[in-house]
Amino acid sequence: MSRIFIMLLLMTGFADASPVRIKDLVEFDGVRGNDLLGYGLVVGLNGTGDGLRNAPFTEDIMSNLLERLGVNVTGEQFRPRNVAAVLVTASLPPFARTGGSISVTVSAIGDAKSLLGGTLIMTPLNGADGQIYAVAQGAVIAGGASVEGAAARVTLGVPTSGVIPSGARIEREVEFDLNSLTAVRLALRVPDFTTASRIETAINSKFGRQIASMLDSGTVAIDISLASIRSVAHVLSLIEVIQVEPERRARVVVDQRSGTIVMGAEVRISRVAVSQGGLTLSVEEAPVVSQPSPFSSTQTVIVPRTSATLEEEAGRSLAEVSGTSLSELVGGLNALGVAPRDMIDLLKTIQAAGALHAEFLVQ
Repeated sequence: MSRIFIMLLLMTGFADASPVRIKDLVEFDGVRGNDLLGYGLVVGLNGTGDGLRNAPFTEDIMSNLLERLGVNVTGEQFRPRNVAAVLVTASLPPFARTGGSISVTVSAIGDAKSLLGGTLIMTPLNGADGQIYAVAQGAVIAGGASVEGAAARVTLGVPTSGVIPSGARIEREVEFDLNSLTAVRLALRVPDFTTASRIETAINSKFGRQIASMLDSGTVAIDISLASIRSVAHVLSLIEVIQVEPERRARVVVDQRSGTIVMGAEVRISRVAVSQGGLTLSVEEAPVVSQPSPFSSTQTVIVPRTSATLEEEAGRSLAEVSGTSLSELVGGLNALGVAPRDMIDLLKTIQAAGALHAEFLVQ
């Protein structure tokens, strides 16, 4: 069976790295979103909803909903197949205002087969403090399909989960007075002392005074009072567009499931000699049926016939691999003529020999 693997080399370092805006490198302390969660019902499904015998909570919420609408279902036996219980999740962005809209994700929690064509009915969304911050409702857009017959079923994607773009209306704001802050901390998404120092230098150069101070590899503090600008928002708007060249760590990332290899431009390999080979084992079964003569007392016998071979690839001579740049490294590895799957094992071995100067991550 042939196998196809992909080797991806991230060659971003042949030229000088491009500067990046500070807003793409850091998070502003205090400027954050909030997660919301709700429990509701999706109706209007074409017989693909929850089986109420296996999901009694769906029947309970359906009964409560109908009673609130003035429909008395006490003691009634109703088992619709066009209703599904779902969890609704969303993220309330920072500084979101009442009346605005946010998108929500809808996920089935019962044994519903699909949410295609369904409509989420009014669902309150609660924050971590238990308060209702938004209300969701609307048609669910599911990203899959499911086809079922008497003896087979085919599912494409995940039809039991979907989204409602702008499907929730904000009903409550998160109180946060940005202008009351006298200092703001910048939290680096990838902590690095060099990058933090460059951010500090760039900000101080922009404002012409010492308003930024590096606290550690992941934090740069901004003294708003020294900026001499009328509001915190104006200070942050000037800071976030300042461009800085981030420092990157040498890293090799490997996905063993797909055979993908990603190398950063900073990866280096010391001079090392490598030889790579492999074994191929082949086993074939060709049983022979021994048929007895007519009217004999013997029985039909299946005689096994097995052919097994073990082949070893022709040994490759030692190849010298080294790399002071990514192009040299790639050329040296390609000279070995190995497949990406074997390349993963090869890189592991080179790292074990102490010749790979990079962080090796396996996913």
